[in-house]
Amino acid sequence: MLKCGQSEMAQNPLEDYLRELRDIRRSGSAVPETSYYPALAALLDAVGATLKPKVRCILNPSDGAGIPDAGLFTPDQFQKASAEEPLPGTKPSRGAVEAKPANNDAFLTADGAQVSKYWKEYRQVLVTNFRDFILVGADSEGQPVKLEHYRLAPNEAAFWTAASHPRAPAAEQGEAFVDFLKRVMLHAASLAAPKDLAWFMASYAREALRRVEKKSEVPALAAIRSALEEALGIEFENKRGEHFFRSTLVQTLFYGVFSAWVLWTRGHPPSDRRARFDWLHAGQLLRLPVMVELFHQASNPASLAGLDLPEVLDWPGTVLNRVDRGAFFAAFEEHHAVQYFYEPFLEAYDPELRKQLGVWYTPREVVRYMVARVERVLREELGLPDGLAAPNVYVLDPCCGTGSYLVEVLNRIAETLREKGGEALTAQEIKRAAMERVFGFEILPAPFVVTHLQIGLLLQSLGAPFSDTKKERAAVYLTNALTGWEPPDGSKPQMLLNFPELLQERDAAERVKQATPILVILGNPP
Repeated sequence: MLKCGQSEMAQNPLEDYLRELRDIRRSGSAVPETSYYPALAALLDAVGATLKPKVRCILNPSDGAGIPDAGLFTPDQFQKASAEEPLPGTKPSRGAVEAKPANNDAFLTADGAQVSKYWKEYRQVLVTNFRDFILVGADSEGQPVKLEHYRLAPNEAAFWTAASHPRAPAAEQGEAFVDFLKRVMLHAASLAAPKDLAWFMASYAREALRRVEKKSEVPALAAIRSALEEALGIEFENKRGEHFFRSTLVQTLFYGVFSAWVLWTRGHPPSDRRARFDWLHAGQLLRLPVMVELFHQASNPASLAGLDLPEVLDWPGTVLNRVDRGAFFAAFEEHHAVQYFYEPFLEAYDPELRKQLGVWYTPREVVRYMVARVERVLREELGLPDGLAAPNVYVLDPCCGTGSYLVEVLNRIAETLREKGGEALTAQEIKRAAMERVFGFEILPAPFVVTHLQIGLLLQSLGAPFSDTKKERAAVYLTNALTGWEPPDGSKPQMLLNFPELLQERDAAERVKQATPILVILGNPP
């Protein structure tokens, strides 16, 4: 099991690393490569110490193909203390390290024969010239490939300039660089726990957000923002509002990728080892027009040009394709998607945003109690013996968040139908309820995606999944629950004309608001 330590490191590992390199170089006695090995090892040890289990860098490990410059080991690989001669060592479980002088091209080194030899032996190699770091791993066909990389400076001169004043580059890049090194050290670890996968996804999402926030003017991004503001009746004001918008957009993309992968796995059992998930199909898998368009814009250089999102969105695919799906879904328990993934993801991605969004898991016992109380009122006080299962009972959660109440309502309907002996028709009746009379409104795109995931999983488990050909979906809409209850004044939504999927979403929500006889309103806050 892999975990990241929760405690903050006392110092910035990047600052310490740059300062040590600077001092070694200033001595005038350093040789271009080996003199800098201890500083590199200290950096990797500092980051490795924050992981559980810890990862330790050992220079020039002897076991394996030749003698790599360093190896990354875990505690279980070290022998117990003994007065006798230690036994021969084992291969570094987290891969080898190949270092070259700072004036070398690390990307050419990564393609060279030496790295190829180490990769065949260790299956993972971190290649560096002390300023560029490249992770070489295996692709879907088991061949070597550069999985991801990190560049501290564009060239050698800029690197040494940065090292001469380490505090500034450390403040700017420290978090991103440490995230990258953690991913390197965790890449070879087994991946089965939902919380561990959530950390990986959040780490990639933080990198995507850093890229998005570096760009001041992106017309397509501004268009998405304006369309959302018009559709939802809100404004992302000032610098804080802009961060909120961009952070929400990125988390929506990454949670969309995860949700699409969960749905994809239903048609690709763990025994199908050749099957590979591709995030480019995420929009279609989610069956939500808004998400289809959002992923189209994210993958289209002409739409969100300059944000470099396709590269970062490629990285989670590699991680998702190596998950131990059997163990993962045994813990995930399908209908508990929020508890086991969404909250850990958001906590690791942006804790402050989590507080702003008010994302706190409502215990299932509380949800069940509230739904049961509604059921009792319907039966005993309103004379509806079928309660929530009655075809004339329309239910709305106006701030549905991640859908816990809607899922419980559908479960309660299923229980009633089974009690009536309608097992053969139960699944189809529940799907009809999810599409026609159990409604959810959500103003934030990411929880909106989660709700659709949870309802989709419930229907799949019942054997009544939504039909792709019929374009079926749950009656959960991305909308502002405080607006749209009165008929429109006839004005044209100018920005939404450029984003017709959002216009369709708004219109569908307003039909519910203005024409549906809602009887039950429930949710949290109650």
